Amino acid sequence: MTQRARLADTSEDFKKYDINKHTIATWEDGIRTNPNTKGTYEWWYFDANLNDGSQLVITFFAKSAVNPGSELEPSIDIEHTQADGSKISDHLEFTPAEFSAAKDDCNVKIGQNYFRGNLKHYQIGVFSPKITVELEFDNVTPAWRRNVCIFFGDHDENNFGWLPATPRGKVTAKVTIASKEQTLTGDCYHDHNWGDVALMKVMHHWYWGRANIGDYTVISSYMTAEKKYGYQKLPIFFLAKKDQVLADNPKYMTYSEQDKQIDEQTKKPFHNQIIYDYNDGKHHYKISYLREKTISRISFIDQISGIKKLLAKLAGFDGAYLRFSGKIKLEVFDDDQVIETQSSQGLWEEMYFGKTLDV
Repeated sequence: MTQRARLADTSEDFKKYDINKHTIATWEDGIRTNPNTKGTYEWWYFDANLNDGSQLVITFFAKSAVNPGSELEPSIDIEHTQADGSKISDHLEFTPAEFSAAKDDCNVKIGQNYFRGNLKHYQIGVFSPKITVELEFDNVTPAWRRNVCIFFGDHDENNFGWLPATPRGKVTAKVTIASKEQTLTGDCYHDHNWGDVALMKVMHHWYWGRANIGDYTVISSYMTAEKKYGYQKLPIFFLAKKDQVLADNPKYMTYSEQDKQIDEQTKKPFHNQIIYDYNDGKHHYKISYLREKTISRISFIDQISGIKKLLAKLAGFDGAYLRFSGKIKLEVFDDDQVIETQSSQGLWEEMYFGKTLDV
């Protein structure tokens, strides 16, 4: 029997979790789970487009969302992609004793590395043998959320949470590679994710992307729940101009995909164009993600070891992650006429946990 999946956006949902629907508190970017509970996971994510044409992505994990056990498994991923496509990346693993995170605000420490801030100003330090990054950023567009989380199950048994704590920020980063130090600036983004059930059990796949286009800030996602939940579609859309929210109600959004291809390495389908069309009768915007290249590929089975990896192979698990780079185009309409068009370089992703299906 098909079960329910839903965006938790009712007044009762906010009351249940003692969250103000219109005001985001600093504790919401603090740790939200007990990482020593089986099935829970949590991560803090950052990305930036820098002034030399490079792109930087950093993620602090309390535990893997693919295979979350009952103990802390802290790790950090860092990836710096140059304008010419060359890349420096590292995956750092740590012991549970090397992890700490505050509940009152974002203050995550993993070894000597740190990710800390207060919804307005942040600092990140990552000290890898391959690349050292020390950066600071300030919010340009305030933290945003429309729903408490996503619930899975007819009685809201499980959840997946997401907070865009910095929809748009300005960053200054000191990047050191092979003893060569650069100070770079650019636009950036930070969000925070958590949940209490392995994502591959509840989520089939999603596209997620964000962009800064002139004075506009875009965050968009189109999620498809697992078969158990009837492949329920869970759309999210956010458009702001500077610090003013222009559109964020997904019921006015339509979504389409074009030019399907199969990634040779992961064997997962992806689309060269994905389009979000938002029209509430008064305001009409179209966001088009136009892929130029795939900059990262991860097969999740490679992140599992021992007997769990063998069992995953026997079960046919083939989950994968693809990160894309390309142009993101914004069109603003007055009735059916385009009155403004802007575009910028951006990053977006496809997370594909389930077996490949046309759904």
